[in-house]
This record gives sequence, structure tokens and C-alpha cells, in this order.
Amino acid sequence: MSGGSGARDRFRLPRWGLRGTAGASIPAQLTFENIVQTYHSTEALKGVSLTVEPGELVCLLGHSGCGKTTLLRIAAGIEVPTSGRVLMDGLEVSGSRAFVEPERRGIGLMFQDYALFPHLSILQNVKFGLKDLSAFEADVAARRALSRVGLEHYANEYPHTLSGGEQQRVALARSIAPRPGVLLMDEPFSNLDRRMRDAIRDETVAILRETGATTIVVTHDPEEAMRIADRIVLMRAGSIIQQGEAEEIYRKPVSLFAARFFCDFNEIEGVVRNGQVSSPVGIFLAPGLSDGPAVVCVRPQGIKLKPPGFCLAGRVVSRRFLGEVDLVHIDVQGVDRPLQARVHDHVGLKEGQDIGVKVDPKDVLVFAASDA
Repeated sequence: MSGGSGARDRFRLPRWGLRGTAGASIPAQLTFENIVQTYHSTEALKGVSLTVEPGELVCLLGHSGCGKTTLLRIAAGIEVPTSGRVLMDGLEVSGSRAFVEPERRGIGLMFQDYALFPHLSILQNVKFGLKDLSAFEADVAARRALSRVGLEHYANEYPHTLSGGEQQRVALARSIAPRPGVLLMDEPFSNLDRRMRDAIRDETVAILRETGATTIVVTHDPEEAMRIADRIVLMRAGSIIQQGEAEEIYRKPVSLFAARFFCDFNEIEGVVRNGQVSSPVGIFLAPGLSDGPAVVCVRPQGIKLKPPGFCLAGRVVSRRFLGEVDLVHIDVQGVDRPLQARVHDHVGLKEGQDIGVKVDPKDVLVFAASDA
């Protein structure tokens, strides 16, 4: 049976239940106040403060080990912070004056590995968090959640008989069945292949919008964060580096680290003088930067290819077809490594061909060299 369900996942996108039937939650405000978490001599969180508004979907984004999951576990009550407070709707649930047990917080938690109980049926797994309801009410709520994720017909099966995508949907059903005010999700899509991940992610977000629960999703994938979040919180080494809407944080990163997280830039040495930066690929505005060495970051889509002789001279090193775009590497005098360009119309480009290169200023960011 597991082979059959695996085939379903590989060759056919899953069918979900009717939209609008997930059932609404009463969303809560979740606040972290100056959270510090120390393990022996390692400071995993360094005074993190963050408020997630009722019904908001926030993505915690960052590399492994930056503190994302630790913050999630503290919110859920699985860990107690070294110092600082966690509040729900203004009431302290973790801190020096109070600690509310995890099962009493009204918080749903969905783990990266789904954490399904192998000895329980699918229906029993979904009912696990419904102990405050009567047996009949719990059965109705669990079946409703399973129906919304399109798996009610597997109610009597066991987790090992399901594919990874189906197990993810069971875990989602279990997390929304109690209608939590806050839902925490730790890398919920990372174990799925790309085609399945996109489909399940989009439907999962639709369900989250239906329930209205305040949601925090941990991810290391910037594209995923931009696709689903109302607000992105970028973390590094236990601290929040930047937060904002996807377009804001993409177009106006506060540091080179933040910029690199969202784009594979061409990075070119430059020198700032009087609010402008000079570089081998052109002169660009550098408002607010002090005079001195700088890093000029050019997005691959900001490099435009022209006939030779009319702009910056370049030579094609390689071209790779990527489907919607071609990835072209170009040698330019004065630049240490070939520039990467993503172009939609390669007009028969060949390796060794001379080409003109023009840089679109709107795809250029400039940072002080000391920021590197």
C-alpha cells in the first residue's frame, strides 16, 4: 500500500477538500519580549523582541542554527527561556512570573518530521489534541479536518501506509483540528519534492487563511517566505536582522547579509565618492554611504545584453538553458569573475561571442566593503 500511495504523490497532485470548510479560530496576539536563551556558554537567542498580530502569517527566515526553531519551541512551551517573557493577548505564558503548560496555551505545533504516532490510526492521530471534547465532538472535529485536507477516506489507515505528502496533510489536519489561536510550523514543506511542495504549500496557506489563526512558519527558503508571509523576520546568530513585507525586505535590505539571502548577486568592488560609487560596470548612486571601498551588488536579471560596441564590452563564457531563462556568464574587463546574467532572449548567443553589457540601476545595491 505504501508503494501505491507513493505513486499517487509522484504522478498526481493531491485532491483537497472544499475551501472554506476548515473552521475558524479566534486568533491571538503573540509577543516575545527580550527573549534570551542560553545553552551552557552558547547564546542561542540574544534578546529577541517580536510581536505577531492576530491573524498574521509571519515567516522566521534564516540559516540553520540562527535561533528560529528555538524561538518556536519557547512559544509552544517546550522550552523555557533563560530570560524574557512570552505573552498571548497581553497575558504572560512564559517568564519570571508565570508559566502556562503547553497544552493550556491554545497553540498548535507542526513539526518538520510531522511526528505522527505510528501505532495510532490517521483518525486517532488527528483526535490526539482534542481531549477536552467529548468522544463524539472529537470525532466530528477530526473528520472535518481530515476532510478539508482531502484524506477522510484514510481515517482508519496508519501513517506508514501514507506517502510523505499525505503524512504532511495529516499533520496539518491534526494541528488545525483544535482550532488553535496560534499555529507554529517548523519547516513544514522541507521534506517534499518541489512539484508537490508548491501545491501543498499553496493549499496549506489557503487553509491557514480560512482558520484565521496567528501563524509562524520557520523556513530557510527565501522564495517560500516571500510566497506565503505577510511579514518576513530575517534572523542571524540569535538576533533579528530585518523584518518587513517581502517586497520591502527584497528591495531595501539593511545589510549585505540580508541582500545575499534573497539573491545570488554579482558582487563587484567599487569606491564611493560624494554619494556615488565607481566600479568596472558603471557609476551608480550610493546615498548615505561614507567615502571609501564598497561592494556593488548587481542582480543577474539587471544585466542586459546588447550588440557589441554600444556599451560595456563583454564576452560570453557560457550559456545554459534553464527553461524560462538562459543563464549566461560574461567576462568583463576589470571584474574578477564572470558576471551572471539571466536573460529571456538569448538571440543565438554562443560561447566566445563579443557582446555589449548594460546594467540596469534599479537592480543595483551598494554596501560598504566593511559590511562584507
